[in-house]
Amino acid sequence: VRGLCPLKQILHQKGDNTLIFEARFESGNLQKVVKVNEFEYQLTLRTDLYTSRHTQWYYFQVSNTQAGMPYRFTIVNFTKRNSLYKRGLRPLLYSEANAKKHKVGWQRTGNEIKYYKNNAGQGGRQYFSLTWTFQFPHDQDTCYFAHCYPYTYSNLQEYLVAISKDPVKSKFCKIHILCHSLAGNIVYVLTITNPPKSGKGTDRKAVILTARVHPGETNSSWIMKGFLDYVLGDSGKAQLLRDNFVFKVVPMLNPDGVIVGNHRCSLTGQDLNRKYRSNMKKCYPSIWYTRNMIKRVMGERDVFLYCDIHGHNRKQNVFMYGCERKQQAKAPYVHPHVFPLMLSKSCPDKFSFPDCRFRVRKSKEGTGRVVMWKMGINNSYTLEAS
Repeated sequence: VRGLCPLKQILHQKGDNTLIFEARFESGNLQKVVKVNEFEYQLTLRTDLYTSRHTQWYYFQVSNTQAGMPYRFTIVNFTKRNSLYKRGLRPLLYSEANAKKHKVGWQRTGNEIKYYKNNAGQGGRQYFSLTWTFQFPHDQDTCYFAHCYPYTYSNLQEYLVAISKDPVKSKFCKIHILCHSLAGNIVYVLTITNPPKSGKGTDRKAVILTARVHPGETNSSWIMKGFLDYVLGDSGKAQLLRDNFVFKVVPMLNPDGVIVGNHRCSLTGQDLNRKYRSNMKKCYPSIWYTRNMIKRVMGERDVFLYCDIHGHNRKQNVFMYGCERKQQAKAPYVHPHVFPLMLSKSCPDKFSFPDCRFRVRKSKEGTGRVVMWKMGINNSYTLEAS
């Protein structure tokens, strides 16, 4: 949707080098910019709609750039005390000129990166700033900055259209409408399995995967895309997976939040990953219909695994949260440590077992992971990626 921004009604005098900011596009987030001096700007992010909280995701456009000048941006209203920006994370920059001339996409940028407590707190609330210096690569370029690689609802739709038009993939990947969101956007569900050979296939176990309940955790969509690319591929292992399992996939649980550039909430101003016990179908349709779909699948076949994919803004590595019983259950029962341990053995450079946790905290009782576990899915996990 680049290029579909509203018309800029800005009176720009010749020789005025002030940067022009814009975030009124799909998944964009920026509320206000103050020019502090010639090359320094103070930025305020927009809170999630209908809340006064949840500032983390940012995605905005900058034009009228000058190459090689020492710019400084400072975002002044983060609310989390800790951040991966303290541990090496850098903002992302996309240059339209670089993309056109050199086929270069998103790149990490920024020097002198600091994340610190500031004095802007109001009403007892504490705010934190992220500041960085950088140089634009080209004069009169249009650039974008983002917290993580953007993955929009339109990106998902394009991906699903490509699958539906593929004569091979469309045979074993069926795309259906799970429900419509509050704003009327389609929440998709994919069923992936090879067509059974005469009468077989009814004993296939189910694997249920969901992602993007939190809109600002775009890395969860990229992990989901990686999984789908793999399981829909023509490798022997992908064929084997499709022969032995039925995959039910909800790739974007919160399309409304994704579209408006929220970080955590839906248009209700609520965190949907605390609503899996709720019966309010009208308020939280994607959660209600996902839980219902899973109940239906559990009535038809064994569910081997449920996994909800997230991004983490404060912890490093890829790891899992599982659910551990206080008393060991009787056999047949696979210990919740087993699946993450196998993951860490098969890809030790990517997955960290020591970062996994298995306690069920009271504050997490409304999450998909805990509710599915209590419904009877032993291997019920949240996958987190930094």
